[in-house]
Amino acid sequence: MSGRFSVLLLILIIQVFLIAPSAQGVRVKDITTIKGIRPNQLFGYGLVIGLNGTGDKGGSKATIQSLANMLERMGIQVRADDLKANNVAAVMVSASLPAFARIGKKIDVTLSSVGDAKSLQGGTLLLTPLLGVDGKVYALAQGPVSIGGFSAGGAAGGGITKNHPTVARISGGATVEREVHFSLEGRNELTLILNNPDFVTASRVADVINSGLRGVLARPMDSGTIKITVSEAYRKKLVEVIAKLGRLEVVPDSVAKVIISERTGTVVIGENVSISTVAVAHGNLTIKVKETKNVSQPRPFAPEQPVEGPSPQQMEGGVIVSPGGNTVVTSETAVDIQEEKGGLQVIPKGSTIGELVRALNAIGVTPRDLITILQAMKTAGALQAELEIL
Repeated sequence: MSGRFSVLLLILIIQVFLIAPSAQGVRVKDITTIKGIRPNQLFGYGLVIGLNGTGDKGGSKATIQSLANMLERMGIQVRADDLKANNVAAVMVSASLPAFARIGKKIDVTLSSVGDAKSLQGGTLLLTPLLGVDGKVYALAQGPVSIGGFSAGGAAGGGITKNHPTVARISGGATVEREVHFSLEGRNELTLILNNPDFVTASRVADVINSGLRGVLARPMDSGTIKITVSEAYRKKLVEVIAKLGRLEVVPDSVAKVIISERTGTVVIGENVSISTVAVAHGNLTIKVKETKNVSQPRPFAPEQPVEGPSPQQMEGGVIVSPGGNTVVTSETAVDIQEEKGGLQVIPKGSTIGELVRALNAIGVTPRDLITILQAMKTAGALQAELEIL
């Protein structure tokens, strides 16, 4: 019985050591991309019609000329000077063509006004070709737009606006008409690109792939690239290999980094940040300046004095009066200075992030004060991390 118990205990210990690292890991597909498998950006110029007087005004000559050209292509001869564009808006249409998108696939498009239109609400995008960087048409967009908000105003200029009415979206508003050629068939090599390059992470990814997949050989080329060689037997199963590769788990590593934003007062401290022995003292100096306006009334039935130039004043019962009969405004300024007593806090070497935060909270620092303290600690050489300021 004891021998069986020992065997079960040994199996349990082995399972714990095998499962524990993967529990903290992430999937390879979440931290890498495969070279060549990426989306492509498309864009085009189009017209949104059917607006309720919120389109481009008469000064938008490009919109009027575009409308005239469209009507001319449809066999309608009209002068541009005879057109009004209040119900029409010129827009730039952008979309992202996914990898392996086939002809007939629907993709989302985003419309952005390029004129002085007030809102695209209720409009319809006319047929718009979407071009790639090579100048070829890859998709055609058309359909009713949605802005997810509204804009309403009065004749006097006031109004209310929800969301951004000059940017709209059409879900599935474009149809793919041309494919970007990329094939995995017959390939004997794949290249993985790390989203956050790191030598340790690249080595770990290669080790996990070599131990978790048969028929492939992974080797890190640099901090952000892993080259994978596929054997002859698995070249026809490349999609299956990529699927299994993406499900493998690895524990990524990262450099010690502290990110601060002076604009918003945000401080983000990474996990691997370490602190050398340092003493921190902090105190705030607050200066309050308060100004009070006093009104000096004249004597009863006093003759009024000319307003040009200063008038003589005198004190009666602690109140400033003007013997000439003018009402004057005086200012009183009060200055108050308060300085907080900052204590000296010693942070020992090897302190954790929690200990650092508790020590700084003990001396009552605010997030903006923390930014200054971290910068001073970095200058003193006590902050063993990369300091990045947004």
